[in-house]
Amino acid sequence: EVQLVESGGGLVQAGGSLRLSCAASGFIFEDYAISWFRQAPGKEREGISCISGSDGSTVYADSVKGRFTISRDNAKNTMYLQMNSLKPEDTAVYYCRYRGANLLNYWGQGTQVTVSS
Repeated sequence: EVQLVESGGGLVQAGGSLRLSCAASGFIFEDYAISWFRQAPGKEREGISCISGSDGSTVYADSVKGRFTISRDNAKNTMYLQMNSLKPEDTAVYYCRYRGANLLNYWGQGTQVTVSS
C-alpha cells in the first residue's frame, strides 16, 4: 500500500523559513519522480516542484523559484522542501504526490503552512 506522510508545516512570519518532509512507503521510491503541490483556500491545487528519481533533476513553478529547494534522500525514502523567504501568499496546505506506473496519483494528507505578514 502506497503511503505518503507530510510533516513540518506550521506558522511562520513573512521572510521566515520552513522545511517540509514527505515520508514515502509502498513503492520503490528511488525509481520515481515525486512532487510537491499546494492548495490555498478557495484556489485550485497547484504543482510547485518536482524531483526525478533517477538523476535528481528538479523543476519549480515560477512562484517559488529561487526561494524553495526540493531534495530527496532515497536511503530514507523521504523528500524535502526547504522553503525560504516565505510570503503570506505561500499560505496553503502542502501535499506530496507520487504518480505510479499505473498513472494513478497518490497523495499525502497534507501539512498546513501559514505565513503571517
